[in-house]
Amino acid sequence: MEEKLSSVAKTFTPSPIQELSHLAQRCNAINLAEGFPDFPAPPHIKNAAVSAINSDFNQYRHVQEICDHLAKIVKNMHGLDVNPLTDLAICCGQTEAFAAAVFAIIDQGDEVVLFDPSYETYEGCIAMAGGVPVFVALDPPHWTLDPNKLMKSITGRTKAIVLNSPQNPTGKVFTKDELEIIAGICCTRDCLAITDEVYEHITFDNEKHISLASFPGMQERTIITSSLSKTFSVTGWRVGWAIAPAFIASAIRNIHVKITDSAPAPFQEAALTALRSPPEYFESLRRDYEAKRDYIVKLLAGVGFKIQFKPQGSFFLFAEIPENCPLSDLEYVKEMIQQAGVVAVPGRGFFHTNLSLKRSSEVDHSYQKRYIRFAFCKSNATLAAAALKLLHAKGLKLHSIDKRDA
Repeated sequence: MEEKLSSVAKTFTPSPIQELSHLAQRCNAINLAEGFPDFPAPPHIKNAAVSAINSDFNQYRHVQEICDHLAKIVKNMHGLDVNPLTDLAICCGQTEAFAAAVFAIIDQGDEVVLFDPSYETYEGCIAMAGGVPVFVALDPPHWTLDPNKLMKSITGRTKAIVLNSPQNPTGKVFTKDELEIIAGICCTRDCLAITDEVYEHITFDNEKHISLASFPGMQERTIITSSLSKTFSVTGWRVGWAIAPAFIASAIRNIHVKITDSAPAPFQEAALTALRSPPEYFESLRRDYEAKRDYIVKLLAGVGFKIQFKPQGSFFLFAEIPENCPLSDLEYVKEMIQQAGVVAVPGRGFFHTNLSLKRSSEVDHSYQKRYIRFAFCKSNATLAAAALKLLHAKGLKLHSIDKRDA
């Protein structure tokens, strides 16, 4: 009966990461793979959720006050004038907001440009909508955008460009110059943009998040998606949103209602408390994550990883395997689980083969199997325990294991 599956469903297969997860569980490995915090969410936000449940906010619900407050936030952060009654859609996390945005604008055969490496969910949503992902490789080790590569990826079928900044997995914050290039292409080639801005409050070294929608001509062609998850350490609450021109926001709301009907009602109520957090909260969040970033950079460099790019935002570090190691990313992670008791994510899952310049035999993509993503959104105790295990494994010469022993 497998032939009854849709053609899209047949393309979705289990990731090698699932196999690694089982291995990590058997080895009781410390989890630096998955991008969710292992420390408590802020007490005042949890209390607000408990209060909402006890007040019986437990049925289908749309909390308009979230839209009202988000409109004020984007005005203060980016100077954007947003109508809270027409230009916002509350969804079940950023993931659904992004999917609904794709379903709202992409038709069969439309091309969508993504920057490589990229978060894997984007490609899946585009495929389900019948679109064609076109990947533009960012240049390692600093993941810079080559304007010529981007220009060559644009065709008459290009419908949209997807931008995630700060970026998962690299921690890159796109520069103002890079954003101007993307905005200019969107305007001159009449493309839409979908942005994933979930790490908007997690930037380091005085970097500031700039929304692509704030550039001239871009608000009317940009769909901003974001959520509570990363900023407030509540990845399981599933409250996110899309901000877009009214006709697109309306389409997203209609799709959202058909798929999930309502984001979790008590967590919508608690979202109001979260979004009203004082400026000191966001500064403390940034400062704490910057300290964790510095800790894991020093740790991994100390055990042999090649760190040429320190994350400018998000809570991920994309580290290059030690130069003298013959293992691939997948092989290295397996050895790291077994010998060090620490699990991370092989970088290959964030790279893609259908790059816009793949026809060129001169392009070297060997680096795609040389990176490992570490999540540092973990408690200080977890990071310290991982450090002890990795330092011990260094004594076992983990980084110089011969391939024959893998």
